[in-house]
Amino acid sequence: MQAIKDAKPNINRVGTPEDLAGAAFKAFIDRAGKAIADKGSFNVAISGGHSPERFFELLGEPPSVKALSWDKTHIFWVDERCVPPEAKDSNYGLAAHTFLDKVSIPADNVHRMSGEGDNYDKTVKDYEQTIREVFNVSPGQIPQFDLIVLGMGADGHIGSLFPTSFALYDTDDLVSAVYLMDDENNKYNRITLTHPVICAAEQLVILVSGAEKAKILHDVFQSELDEIKYPVHTLWPILSKVTWIVDSQAAKYI
Repeated sequence: MQAIKDAKPNINRVGTPEDLAGAAFKAFIDRAGKAIADKGSFNVAISGGHSPERFFELLGEPPSVKALSWDKTHIFWVDERCVPPEAKDSNYGLAAHTFLDKVSIPADNVHRMSGEGDNYDKTVKDYEQTIREVFNVSPGQIPQFDLIVLGMGADGHIGSLFPTSFALYDTDDLVSAVYLMDDENNKYNRITLTHPVICAAEQLVILVSGAEKAKILHDVFQSELDEIKYPVHTLWPILSKVTWIVDSQAAKYI
């Protein structure tokens, strides 16, 4: 336990949001190249929100679109709001218009979380089955993503693992439903990967940008470990696999 408590985050401090996007792009391309060279495919799960938007745009800009073997790349989502894919708050929609519609990735390699249905149990089961089929893992086994790209909310959440939410306690499933939160900022039901899946990834990147994230970043790094108050603390046992890419505004208190 002491070793976990004393674990030190690997922080890549950058200047501007543009620098952050460039660093995230490099991490993505480097990890993809290694995975494809080692085993012939690259399985990555991405998040939504404001922080990754410019990074996604870089993936869709020439000559970047040719920097990756998209036919060997499988895109998954860490979480999704329960909205149609064309909605402005859709994590899939953000990825689609920033880069997926601009690169030569086969449609079968894009594994969208379906947010528009009302039967969330079915959505969860369908996405778990998709993951198991692509990774060829049986019930009881946890897949290992080559890379998971996360953001961190102003309350310390990752994916859609919010403080005190049931999904934080779900260690039996790969995917979990998160029901309507009271906070206005969390006004949608959501679907999320569970923390055992997130923690099993070979490498993780957390993007943190903007002055509004400065206080929570300080609190997360300075507070006693509390996975319920700060869901991001679920990553502390595997912190050696996590790279934080943090711009100057977000890093001003650390």
